[in-house]
Amino acid sequence: MINLGPAEEDPVEGAPAGDALATVMRYHQQTKHHLFRYARAPGALDWVNQPDPFRRYEGCPLIALPRLKPEQEPASPPYEDLYRPGAIASAAPTAATLSRFLECSLAISAWKQAGDTRWSLRANPSSGNLHPTEAYLLIDQVEGVSSSPGLYHYAAQEHALELRAEWSAQRFGSLMRAFPPKAFLLGLTSVNWRETWKYGERAFRYCQHDVGHALGGARIAARTLGWRMMLLDDVSDPTVASLLGVDRWADYEGAEREHPDCLAVLWSVPEGSSAATSLRAISLPLFVDADAEQCLPLGSWHGKANRLSRGDPVHWEIIAQVEVASSKANGERGFVALDGDPRCKVGPATDAPASCTDPLRPSAAALIRRRRSALAFDRTTSVSAAGFFTLLARVMPEVDRDVCQRPVPWDCVPWAPAIHLALFVHRVDGLAPGLYALARDASKVGLLRQATYRQFVWTAPLGCPSELPLFLLQKADLQPLAVQLSCGQEIAGDGAFSLGMIAEFESTLRRRGPWFYRRLFWEAGVIGQLLYLEAEAIGARATGIGCFFDDPVHQVMGFGDSAFQSLYHFTVGGPVEDPRLSTLPPYGVDR
Repeated sequence: MINLGPAEEDPVEGAPAGDALATVMRYHQQTKHHLFRYARAPGALDWVNQPDPFRRYEGCPLIALPRLKPEQEPASPPYEDLYRPGAIASAAPTAATLSRFLECSLAISAWKQAGDTRWSLRANPSSGNLHPTEAYLLIDQVEGVSSSPGLYHYAAQEHALELRAEWSAQRFGSLMRAFPPKAFLLGLTSVNWRETWKYGERAFRYCQHDVGHALGGARIAARTLGWRMMLLDDVSDPTVASLLGVDRWADYEGAEREHPDCLAVLWSVPEGSSAATSLRAISLPLFVDADAEQCLPLGSWHGKANRLSRGDPVHWEIIAQVEVASSKANGERGFVALDGDPRCKVGPATDAPASCTDPLRPSAAALIRRRRSALAFDRTTSVSAAGFFTLLARVMPEVDRDVCQRPVPWDCVPWAPAIHLALFVHRVDGLAPGLYALARDASKVGLLRQATYRQFVWTAPLGCPSELPLFLLQKADLQPLAVQLSCGQEIAGDGAFSLGMIAEFESTLRRRGPWFYRRLFWEAGVIGQLLYLEAEAIGARATGIGCFFDDPVHQVMGFGDSAFQSLYHFTVGGPVEDPRLSTLPPYGVDR
């Protein structure tokens, strides 16, 4: 039943290039790794041409954000309070709260050093630590930042905001009039060259994973401040590009371009029942009213993008094609309802402290900052069944609820889940080693069961909570197989468990459109961000795995066509630290 055979050949290689869906399907098929052939990538790394991981806009006014110590306000709540309705009061946007928000979502979390070589780690994970994702804030006047609305680029190396353009109060108010008071926009873009430099044609996948990591990180960071967040999924890519200024050719002359990804709206909720009640009547738009003039600031633009590599980026035609094919060319005008469900309440807690100093209840910020990608596992550490079940429960979006009623971070993702998990359990106390499946939408159990081998047993593990649709498919020692499937990487078999994120693939793209291809990876990236943090919370460590043999994974599960596709792998276990590495504080502040 669980076996590996020859990989399938490319079934859509001859699809018409002009058909966007066919182009996306062709890209996905062509960039698969096979047992005897990897996706195309550079034959050797051009270290002289390695992209700078930090974008700056030369000539922009730079506004330094406060570099806060843990005890300074706003202090971080305990990590567990992120999932407790009503446990965290909502803070107003200030220089300090914006600093905390960015610190816990996109900032440098530490520096690593080996000999004379030094590199940074960030709160948001990235494939190969290459960090293609850039972030922008479009925000009203904030004391300590600016006296007028403006568009800012986040400069992670300096933990500062670069003012790209001033907005008039009138135009900003017009743009944001449909959103709650004090709302602001977070924009994300990708410098795809940072990933293609190393990973070649498969890099577009990894850039989209990283958008998901950043979205998940931003939602969790917002929650530490009692803020709400919603991905504005009906905004077109051209509108994202125009609002963020990444379509301004003159500003990128001689520099690597940024691909527009998405916008999200964030807002705080004032304390008091009247404010909470007023939000219940609001239908939150998933778009912005950004007609021609509203897309543009009133004042002039500032700055010119820095060049990231000494030489010219290597052009990968297939990536250029999939960028166009998966673009959301036209916006839509959908809404989600904000109501008074307890999961949406953000008033002060009645039975929990606002901050955490108990070492047994780590603060959310402390856990976020210590998140690392494990380099190796010790082959012995197990995790408890209770911890395992809690970790899996966190990735469940609870689809029977309206979007805003779902648990963090799924209350900011306005679509039904399309990603499920295939789990290779090695060392979970009380669970038999073997192959398991988690349906992130319980109504899809039948669909998954029909698509996999008939011989799978589909039994609920002993002690598994009834609301968690986790099933044992087959008992087996899968450590060697997990290693083989993940391109021979031992870390996939040395941990407590590993997993593949399985997407409802072709039917979703045909129903939603080729632009949803990127969203599938975003959803996988949000899951990955949660798994990183939950692994730390149970005393383990995690790492994302982008290199795996696609079709052999499908063959292990019994998937015979493109109805289901594996998009991202992950593994969790007891880390082995490298004593040759030193860890240094991120901004000269020991956090």
